[in-house]
Amino acid sequence: MQAVNVNLTGAFLCSQGAFRLMKKQSSPGGRIINNGSISAYAPRPQSAPYTATKHAITGLTKATSLDGRPFNIACGQIDIGNVVSDMSELMAKGTLQANGTTMVEPRMGMDNVVRAVLYMDSLPLEANVMFMTVMASHMPFVGRG
Repeated sequence: MQAVNVNLTGAFLCSQGAFRLMKKQSSPGGRIINNGSISAYAPRPQSAPYTATKHAITGLTKATSLDGRPFNIACGQIDIGNVVSDMSELMAKGTLQANGTTMVEPRMGMDNVVRAVLYMDSLPLEANVMFMTVMASHMPFVGRG
């Protein structure tokens, strides 16, 4: 339930609040960038709650993008792979794979995610990056599913 509250309900409420503010501005419009995950496309073992919430973020992104059109509100999503952080320490030591083995997975620096988000945000509102995946080049995402 905590995964749903944080990952989905939190994102929904933030989008709802941003939408209200962006509609009220003297010049309506803005950009919302949701935090998705590679897990929505290729889940890890024992990740059903997390994967379900990140899959739902894709639906939220699409619906918000559509509903935002009349108000010049663009919505996109960034799906982030393994980033060096406290949350990904297990990947550096070895994490469970779909075939039952444990494998160390490559991670990338957070600066790559920052640059990707800044690019998404740099576009004029007439253009939108609907979905972007940024990941460590050798991360076992391709071929994982």
